[in-house]
Amino acid sequence: MSTDLLTRLDALDGVPSAFAAARDGIDAMLRDRGLRRTSPETTAESLLRGAHASAVLEGSTSTLEEVRDGGGDEVARASVRLSTELLGLAPVLLRSPLQALARIHAVVGSGSLPADQLGRPRDAEAAVRLRAVGGLVSAEGSALLAAAVVHAELRAAQAFASHNGIVARAAERLVLVARGLDEKSLVVPEAGHLALRPAYEARIDGYREDPETGMHPWLLYAAEAYGAATEASPVRTPTPGS
Repeated sequence: MSTDLLTRLDALDGVPSAFAAARDGIDAMLRDRGLRRTSPETTAESLLRGAHASAVLEGSTSTLEEVRDGGGDEVARASVRLSTELLGLAPVLLRSPLQALARIHAVVGSGSLPADQLGRPRDAEAAVRLRAVGGLVSAEGSALLAAAVVHAELRAAQAFASHNGIVARAAERLVLVARGLDEKSLVVPEAGHLALRPAYEARIDGYREDPETGMHPWLLYAAEAYGAATEASPVRTPTPGS
């Protein structure tokens, strides 16, 4: 994984325009945010919405209301637990991406796995793929593109013993924060994927089966998902009663 890869991917048919449109939507939302003071509660709401959406994609049946009230099933609770620590890992992600990814898994897997499996790759092949992902995190190029590829690679690698989907979606959000595109983490990428769930699962499956042919469809999908993620922001759709 390198800058060369991002440059090559950014030249694929339709990708530059799709990601430019997604970036324009995010920038417009952030400008709107600039007209109103953004509170820590807005960021917390974005993280909560993302945690719930990611848990549902991982098999949770908990509702957002249950999660908001501190309840929900084990998957939802694990996802929320991760969301409370996630932004603190932004500087670690750029400095030591493998350490950040390991911590993400250790937090979400805590209580459901033996201690010796937390944060550790499943095998040597998984370790190699994790190192490749680590090289992409800070590679020069589009932050949105990097986040999308990090997500796909982590899902395809299934590098950890559990919760790989939650890890991949958390890492995607963290790339956007760490690289300065969305420092307050107001975009909700997990909700974007949930809104487009059939396409999300189909494109991820295609990428997992053959990354070479699956990358282009995944990227075009990801650009659309970032549009949905922007619309899911609490800046755009505040919590009822707020």
